[in-house]
Amino acid sequence: MTTRRVLCSGCDIYCQVEAEVPDSGLVADVRVKAIDPRPLRANICMKGVHAPEGFAHPNRLLYPLRRAGARGDGKWQQVSWDEALDDIAARLGAIVNRHGPEAFAVSTSQWNTQTDNGMARRFMNLLGSPNWISGVAMCAGNTAAINRLVYGWYPYPDYPNTQCVVLFGHNPKAHSWTPVHNAIRRAQERGAKVIVLDPRRSENAELADLWLPLKPGTDAAMCLGWLKVILDEGLYDADFVAQWTVGFDSFRKRIDAYPLDRVARITGVDAHLIAQAARIYATSTPAVIPWTPITDQQRNSTSAIRLMCILRAICGNLDVKGGEILHGFHPDFISETELERHDALSDAQRAKQLGSEDHPAFTYRAADMLKEPARRVWGHDYPNLVNGSCMAVPSAVFRAMADGDPYPVKAFFTLGNNTLLSYANMQLIHRALMAQDLVVAVEHFKTPTAQLADYILPGDAWLERNAISDSFAWTAIYRTSQKTVEAPGECRPVYDFWHGLAHRMGLGDAFPWPTQDALLDHRVQKLAPDFASFAENHAYHMPRMAYRKYERTGFATPSGKVELASGILDELGFDPLPGWRPDPPADPDWPLTLFTGVREDAFFQTGHRHIASLRKRQPEPQAFVSVEDARALGIAAGDDLEVATRQGRVLLKAAVRDDMPIGVVRVPHGWWLPERPEGDGSLSGAWDHADAQICPDDPDHVDREQGIPHLKGIACRVTRLS
Repeated sequence: MTTRRVLCSGCDIYCQVEAEVPDSGLVADVRVKAIDPRPLRANICMKGVHAPEGFAHPNRLLYPLRRAGARGDGKWQQVSWDEALDDIAARLGAIVNRHGPEAFAVSTSQWNTQTDNGMARRFMNLLGSPNWISGVAMCAGNTAAINRLVYGWYPYPDYPNTQCVVLFGHNPKAHSWTPVHNAIRRAQERGAKVIVLDPRRSENAELADLWLPLKPGTDAAMCLGWLKVILDEGLYDADFVAQWTVGFDSFRKRIDAYPLDRVARITGVDAHLIAQAARIYATSTPAVIPWTPITDQQRNSTSAIRLMCILRAICGNLDVKGGEILHGFHPDFISETELERHDALSDAQRAKQLGSEDHPAFTYRAADMLKEPARRVWGHDYPNLVNGSCMAVPSAVFRAMADGDPYPVKAFFTLGNNTLLSYANMQLIHRALMAQDLVVAVEHFKTPTAQLADYILPGDAWLERNAISDSFAWTAIYRTSQKTVEAPGECRPVYDFWHGLAHRMGLGDAFPWPTQDALLDHRVQKLAPDFASFAENHAYHMPRMAYRKYERTGFATPSGKVELASGILDELGFDPLPGWRPDPPADPDWPLTLFTGVREDAFFQTGHRHIASLRKRQPEPQAFVSVEDARALGIAAGDDLEVATRQGRVLLKAAVRDDMPIGVVRVPHGWWLPERPEGDGSLSGAWDHADAQICPDDPDHVDREQGIPHLKGIACRVTRLS
């Protein structure tokens, strides 16, 4: 038996774990366990432990498949990789020749992107397409892009040294965001305060020093209330504000428009509790406000994220020990940003990026305005933090695919991304996929999205490849993952796909590395002769930590300072100051509030439901309703429910919970039924259960600056079916 150090990509946290590889060399026999067995340091969850079972699943795709019938009929023909790549290259080339390279779009997942080494963006930039999208548009990537507008980077929390942790709806648990859960619990053991803002009485709310049960989607208003207290009571770093910020006077006037009684009405939280929480955060420094997927997915997302940035900055928590660190690039690694070749995409093609005219915050329009400051401070024109910079807007891409507006998109590649279920307005995405001339999926299984493809190519898994992680360029900490077993059948790294396609389409010179391992050797060349020796000697590698780096370089913003009033947003035609955009008027026909996107411990995004050991823990999708709402609606636990919005409806089982607030319904994310055969029209149950079909993306339900959907407060109704 041999042992390898591996990065689990069962979710996007990438815990470093230990893999025990038996002499059989079979993935099913691999045992995955935590490197450190101590409680609160054992960074592993059930998804990692049971991953080998999933990789050895009898339905895993092992060979390339070409569609042999109508799209969605479930008829396939096995082909070779060469046959598939030859035909894909020819068809993509014909589409580019007819419509231009912008007619090609790609959607990737977070965990696929982490092992892509920047090759998808490299291929697209060299080809000339700006239309790359990812789930990070609604999850951390958009947060990173908005952070850059305020102070030029996306800071990472220093949990080991912090004195206060603020969780806006984020709920890390033992089997969900495990390292963050462990770090918070260790901080509490040291005496750090924890403040939780969450409509639910979540697991972290139960353990918090203070719980603020705010209404769904009111994060921005809550931040405005905190800042009103902090500014009124002088609980901020006045010297930092004077020297290192711009726009304070106008910002102060904006904050004065939000007295606590107004904020209390918006959020539903008592004004005294709001003030108490603000004082604890401002006085328990150094403090952190970690990333939260909740604030990423609101119609006031841009304002809320900016306000969190401002709280960090003016309270003395930015780039300090125990606060949130502006890491920058590791000086001795070749970063994915460098490999992506954003410089190769012409100004004319960048201007064609879908969605950038109406919702520019994370597109090339905003990134170009940060280009000079980024080069000055970080040494790169286009830092692609959490892959959230330089993205197209997903809804705009799907509309171009479906309707040809403002121009046609006719080729779509989806890599480890169950696109149909991963964004809002599933009905639109389905129309978009059905209208394509070429759809290619790189996957492990026939997901609902892959069922609509022309080709499905079998990808490898994290036990079957070497890899490096820097947390999507969020940090300068590089961690290594060692290959443990050979990939089965003809499963290949995603690099092989881009390399093969590039060499067939005249871009081969830009993909000189024959294998992914050769590319990894290239990336570590300043530190080791090859990746294998580097990984053997380094579980991780990071430069010496430095603080308050802005005192030497300034911030990577146009002003060189923290922009309380954003010059970029002003120039783009938006309010330069953060604020609050009220909800649409209430409608008695839709009396409840939908909160979607919360994940079950056993699954991540749309994956893992094929793994029997995990599925038995959560066999069916459930809607969480409060005891009071269940009584009023005549609902009992286990009843069949229809949860409907103006966008659509899903079928779920009732779970009656005493930790749910009255009037709020929680719907899980990403449900489909891998056990249901394809070809029956349900897309393996996706049309019955997937939350994407009840999430709208109309103007009332998107953040204006970003164009991302509002998933935390959609008007809905619930009907008992049995």
